[in-house]
Amino acid sequence: MTRTDMPPAPDERASLATFLDYVRDTARAKCDDVSHEDARRAPLPGSPLMTLCGLISHLHWVEYYWFQVVFLGEEDEGPWTDEDPDREMRIALDVPLADLLSAYDAQCARYRKLVADHDLDTEAQRARDNGKRVNLRWIMLHLIEETARHNGHLDILRELADGRTGR
Repeated sequence: MTRTDMPPAPDERASLATFLDYVRDTARAKCDDVSHEDARRAPLPGSPLMTLCGLISHLHWVEYYWFQVVFLGEEDEGPWTDEDPDREMRIALDVPLADLLSAYDAQCARYRKLVADHDLDTEAQRARDNGKRVNLRWIMLHLIEETARHNGHLDILRELADGRTGR
């Protein structure tokens, strides 16, 4: 995989799409060649759900929520419940990391097309809790921020698992 943060064109759409793909690819790179056991290990005592598998599942479902539920206005069929709001991280422990990454990759490809087919100023179908609607630009910026933040968590987990850093 070749990651780049250099957009093919010097415009806003290309920059946002390139940076979102860059942070997605970075999350994937943090999981390269990790053992089955290390992908499920939660080494942080205060964060028992913080695993490589859990974070990849979380990133998958975060994109689902923002693109499908908020932007497109579809019904929320995510794995979370009121009783278990972090369920996407818990159920990930029962799924091989390769399958989680494959599902994330396929979903990212669908969302790339969704982004390409809509103007950045297009408002989301569903309003936020404050009653305001965000646009596609805001959603992309939010996903870049959230994925980058979780890449820091993935980096720490990977170093604790097997000493691997960088990438």
